[in-house]
Amino acid sequence: MNLKERAKKLKTDIPAVFLALKRTETPLRAKILAGITVGYALSPIDLIPDFIPVLGYLDDIILLPALVALTVKLIPPEVIEDCRKDAETLWESGKPRKWYYAVPIVLLWLLIIFIVIKAIWL
Repeated sequence: MNLKERAKKLKTDIPAVFLALKRTETPLRAKILAGITVGYALSPIDLIPDFIPVLGYLDDIILLPALVALTVKLIPPEVIEDCRKDAETLWESGKPRKWYYAVPIVLLWLLIIFIVIKAIWL
């Protein structure tokens, strides 16, 4: 599988992992890891900021696909296949149809930034 095919698969696997969170057949360990994976994927802040040369993009190239792959392995095969089929309907012309799923992540990061700024200024 070449890099372009892997990127396309990742594009469908992230929404599939999100959908697997809602399924009762998904084990608890997989749900926890899926929550971390989806949260990291939607987070506007990376573990290593992208402006750092080379290292900034390594987390996007290595960490996110690794989290997705590990999560997919923990989800039963029939569940992840159903979720992959359903995930295709979440995308509209290459963009998520329901963009507002990212709002809780953005709010969480804003809260963290607020707490840090408040702690520094007091």
